[in-house]
Amino acid sequence: MSTVCVHGLGYIGLPTAAMLANSGHDVRGYDVDEDLLAALREGDVGLGEPGLSEFVERALDDGGLTVVDEVAPAEYHLVCVPTPFDEAERRADLTYVRAAAEAVRPVLREGDTVILESTVPPGATHSQMRPILEESGLSADGEFGLAHCPETVLPGDILAELRANDRIVGGLTPEATAASVALYESFVEGEIRTTAGPTTAEFVKLVQNTFRDVNIGLANEVARLAHDYGIDSRESIEMANAHPRVDLLRPGPGVGGHCLPIDPWFLGDGSDELDLIAAARRVNDGMIGFVVELLRELVPDLRGKRIAVLGAAYKGNVDDTRMSPGLALARELQHGPEALAPATDGGVSDAASVAVHDPHVEDATLDLQSLDEATRDADAVVVVTDHDEFADLDPAELAGRMAEPNVVDATGMLDPDRWRDAGFSVRRV
Repeated sequence: MSTVCVHGLGYIGLPTAAMLANSGHDVRGYDVDEDLLAALREGDVGLGEPGLSEFVERALDDGGLTVVDEVAPAEYHLVCVPTPFDEAERRADLTYVRAAAEAVRPVLREGDTVILESTVPPGATHSQMRPILEESGLSADGEFGLAHCPETVLPGDILAELRANDRIVGGLTPEATAASVALYESFVEGEIRTTAGPTTAEFVKLVQNTFRDVNIGLANEVARLAHDYGIDSRESIEMANAHPRVDLLRPGPGVGGHCLPIDPWFLGDGSDELDLIAAARRVNDGMIGFVVELLRELVPDLRGKRIAVLGAAYKGNVDDTRMSPGLALARELQHGPEALAPATDGGVSDAASVAVHDPHVEDATLDLQSLDEATRDADAVVVVTDHDEFADLDPAELAGRMAEPNVVDATGMLDPDRWRDAGFSVRRV
């Protein structure tokens, strides 16, 4: 087996490092966050991913995974660092990618292979990593390998998807591609596809996430259109999907997480051809406004009203709050233009009072409340995340402690008839 240094021990890097270690490789895990390294040495994984803590502990206990403070020489360097999104410029911030290349450069040896897994704009492996690595005096044309192999996992099932999902590998040279494939073959059960050069691999990952975002954008626009016609969008989509060549995804409160709201913009880093893609982004980002519109059909004047937002995670049954629609809705209701209205004295009126509940998220900075606390004396409940627990809510019990029985279901997981029978006024996306 091989020696591997994994750069970045976050959502992707840590599970990947543990997967490699538990597959027999000698793995060094490196991160610039000293607190993270200290926590890992104490056995604190810090990610609420099913089975991950035990998986990482096994890798650490067996000695296959070592947490290191400095980058060490290795046959493989896997770069799994963040690529933050600059909202103002709508561009990827590749600072961490360049820093990782700079960290590898002093220990890079002839015959080593560097693989970038981070999601980046097309061309970044070649334009950002290659020049820095070649400052070592070695050439990526044959003296060391350089490749891109994007990760394609979802929070909530990362370990299974690391094994089962197909992978795409694009190396600058055939030798770099072959070396990369050899590493992934040690644990990947899915098909490993190869392409000539990293740019296609970078592009394909972005297109995969963009397809889902655009599809959701169409479903969300269908939901808004259906509302104008007074029909059920979900019934319409289900019937449309009965056609063998139609496969619409579900509408909802928008798109969250680190990938779908961001990756489509990466495609525009070297092109001005984002038309349909940009429109879908606007539709999906605008769904919080539509949820507020539905809420105001039930509670026309939100000033001073108590609204319970159910869901701080961006998707069901995970604890990941990155770009969460539920938190965006809470901010909109508390501070946004839809919640604020001119007061009679010419000043600005009080916004709605918002209580957020999520059974999967533990974050002291969010001031989350229990279900009982969040819904007590509430004038409306808005279900924003499709946690299994929310499908089992008892509408009669909620109606008994709410000030007014109103519910907006942005997930489509509630039975409208059951809630109406309990006395609720219902709206759903």
